[in-house]
Amino acid sequence: MKINEISRYWQRCSGIPGGRWLFNRLIGYLIPYTGALKANVIELKDGYARLELKDRRGIRNHLNSIHAIALTNLGEFASGIALVSQFKDNMRGIPKEIKIEFLKKARGLLSAECTTEIPAFEEELEHQVEATIRDADEDIVAIVYVRWLLGYSKV
Repeated sequence: MKINEISRYWQRCSGIPGGRWLFNRLIGYLIPYTGALKANVIELKDGYARLELKDRRGIRNHLNSIHAIALTNLGEFASGIALVSQFKDNMRGIPKEIKIEFLKKARGLLSAECTTEIPAFEEELEHQVEATIRDADEDIVAIVYVRWLLGYSKV
């Protein structure tokens, strides 16, 4: 699976029994660090992603809430998959800066949502993407801002 074909694989997998599970395992294999978070893609369309993260001991901090870096990783994952879902064959992107605003202690099942659109560009471009993380009560617990450096492969 090529990362720029992610939407196509989601379309194939999401409609079959066990397909979402398979898709999420493939993401974990392709991007091992992201896979370690164990967040699941729930919905994916070009420029839109919704992920869920189940609360578990391995991502908690000393305050008995979800760790700040786990929240940051969740937001970066949501922004990245929403962005990559729109990539053409030779596009590439890498986070250049990540900022997060913590609004409430994060506990329980979390949902990260991101909507973005890739601007037209010919040379490298910085593009900021925002992901919102909510708890089961729909309260916003964090907002993650990721500045992506977008470009084209030279090959």
